Amino acid sequence: MQNLWAPWRMEYILGDRPQGCIFCPDGNGETDEERLLLYRGELSMVVMNRFPYSNGHLLVAPWNHAPSLDGLKNDELLDLIQTVRASVGLLRETMSPDGFNVGLNIGTVAGAGFEAHVHFHIVPRWNGDTNFMTVFAEVRVVPEHIQQTYRKLLPYFTKERLNENS
Repeated sequence: MQNLWAPWRMEYILGDRPQGCIFCPDGNGETDEERLLLYRGELSMVVMNRFPYSNGHLLVAPWNHAPSLDGLKNDELLDLIQTVRASVGLLRETMSPDGFNVGLNIGTVAGAGFEAHVHFHIVPRWNGDTNFMTVFAEVRVVPEHIQQTYRKLLPYFTKERLNENS
């Protein structure tokens, strides 16, 4: 039998759940690096999912604290979807995935972990990245440490680069 080591998962399993909203500007007092925040736009932000489905799993949220798209103004909606598009482009450039899952969960019943603040998930996918682990053990294999992925992506998530890709 072989062991699969994923020590950072213990933080998720045993750790305290964040107080407040992980998407709001103050970030509960954490630095951008602690938050894994890659980009601060005028109306939206990009942060890495701390417990990703795959390497490069990003969350794109408006700064406006709204539970659904209905709570956003047109300029916020436009900025949000342009940031999603630019983020997909930067992930394509930096990680060369074969495809993406992009979506949002509205409401707890739909799977929203932070239902009070709408946000898009961008999940890079590679041919062959599904295996028996998820099916049999409800375990995902994420081959690169999240801090290493953060350091790889951070230089690309600048205003200039996002504007080039939107």
